[in-house]
Amino acid sequence: MLNEEQRLAYDTIYIRVTENGTGSFFLDGPGGTGKTFLYTTLLANLRARGLICLAVASSGIAAANIPGGRTSNSRFKIPLDIENNQSSQISKQSPLAELIRACKLIVWDEAPMAKRQSIEYFEKTLRDVCSSTKMFGGKIVVFGGDFRQVLPVIPKST
Repeated sequence: MLNEEQRLAYDTIYIRVTENGTGSFFLDGPGGTGKTFLYTTLLANLRARGLICLAVASSGIAAANIPGGRTSNSRFKIPLDIENNQSSQISKQSPLAELIRACKLIVWDEAPMAKRQSIEYFEKTLRDVCSSTKMFGGKIVVFGGDFRQVLPVIPKST
């Protein structure tokens, strides 16, 4: 039921996960183009193989649309006041750290809505928890969203 573009993304990510690869992907598309359907299909098929996959979103509404979804702040203990708190809130010995190390795929929907610092904190936390110098701790991460929904940033003139 996936269209041609969805099938290409699905196959690329699925193969990378099942072959224990690493990497990050970004799925960009306007609302209604099937990003959530792609995430759901990917997560269902990988979970059916017994693989652990985490699904998060920048908002609670988007998280509710993905099976097993939670907000990124909740799942990865990202502080709301990110500018003043840069140290990881996840202990390497915690059950959450074990879950992160065991997971094969992390899907983050509505990523353009997140603060840049939240993504940087997430990346740093994965490296720390996984004791890795690889990007995102060597995990496969799929970011998705629609940059057309984000307002442009216009710098202040001085």
